[in-house]
Amino acid sequence: MAIEGEVIRRGDAAYESTWEAMLWNGLKPQRFPDLIVRATSEADVAEAVRLARSQGLRVAVRAHGHSWCGSPLRDGGMLIDLSALNGCRIDADSRTATVQPALSGSEFVSALTPYGLAFPAGHCGSVALSGYLLSGGLGWNAGALGPACASVEAVEVVTADGEVVTCNQDKYPDLFWAARGAGPGFFGVATGFHVRLYELPAAIAATTYTFPLADVEPVTRWANEAAERLPANVEASFTLATASPALAPNSPRPKVISVTGTAFGTSPDDARRALEPLRDCPFADRALDSAVDKPTTFPGLYEASDAFWPAAHRNAVETLWSDTPFTTLLPKLAASISDAPSDKTLILAPFWPASRDRNLSRDMAFSVLGETYLAPFAIWDEPADDAANIRWLRDTMHAVEPYGTGHYIAEADLTADPSRAQRSYTPAVWRRLQALKAAYDPEGVFHTYLKPTTP
Repeated sequence: MAIEGEVIRRGDAAYESTWEAMLWNGLKPQRFPDLIVRATSEADVAEAVRLARSQGLRVAVRAHGHSWCGSPLRDGGMLIDLSALNGCRIDADSRTATVQPALSGSEFVSALTPYGLAFPAGHCGSVALSGYLLSGGLGWNAGALGPACASVEAVEVVTADGEVVTCNQDKYPDLFWAARGAGPGFFGVATGFHVRLYELPAAIAATTYTFPLADVEPVTRWANEAAERLPANVEASFTLATASPALAPNSPRPKVISVTGTAFGTSPDDARRALEPLRDCPFADRALDSAVDKPTTFPGLYEASDAFWPAAHRNAVETLWSDTPFTTLLPKLAASISDAPSDKTLILAPFWPASRDRNLSRDMAFSVLGETYLAPFAIWDEPADDAANIRWLRDTMHAVEPYGTGHYIAEADLTADPSRAQRSYTPAVWRRLQALKAAYDPEGVFHTYLKPTTP
């Protein structure tokens, strides 16, 4: 059986443009697969894996999305591109759906809305579901619904021997366990996800305060206390960043700390009640900007998040789980954001509400490794500024790493240290992943986790 999709080999006229399209990030690592297979079907994927196996080629996989450190781009071997597999089937009666790997989060949310249904899709609407779900999936309304992979009921997988299997709690349960959290180290190709759906929130509302960065300590103390009283259906976070041009049109723009709470309610009144702990900020008069109980929608949420991560920029990202409170972490990070070489750079510090109910993260490879979580995003324009921005990211992480308990595999900078992948899991989960990799892929057909290429 022949592969129906394109097969582009290194040296072909189309190789450079195809390679360029394989990574959303403007910062592209100089790693080059020998051939790129642009699959058009699950059968193409299975045939590509069999071809790679027969020729001794190691396989990497991509759908589309951020993949900040460029895990799909490897030197040599085969890259299987799943971006043409982007369909979905919705069964409104059973509140389930079957989605292909390259369907984006915003596309899925838009398809579900007419049915009055929802899914905890990712915060970045353009990111495909496969990498997001395979890595665990920290998305909208995670406090109430858990990591997105908790809503996956079965996965279609092309295994290392080119066979197509359906794995769930009863069939291939070990493979199913790994598919919910193994991320870029998964030893198979996920070609379909069967997911559980939820009632569409009847109302979404958000409260945001933006303060001068000099107020980081009192703001963090107040918001930390208020967050303890927020219900699970409120997603709260801090952002350390440069003030927007709308807020501060003159250059240089000041650094700010923002506090945001987004409530997913059963009615407008329910959403407003959920945000009540954020309503009475004792120093709201010092805010540079504020919006209290502002109604919004999923398209509005995606429009706002798209502004944080514009296309055609260069990005380097890192993550850290910690058991240290934000009242300690954020003042240290304030110094880092003040020194950022790019005014597009930001630091996110979301309250991870699933820690309130660890049962939402049971029986899966995805590991909740701390009570707090943060992610610095270095974002810039010019190649000449690569070294300065990457150095800023590494220095920022060094400042808080002593407080760290691990990383999140979806956004960890796997090129920063050989231990990054291992430190994205509990020791027991890591050992089980290694054992399952050896059992399901004994010949090493699939690439394992990316590591630094230099000391």
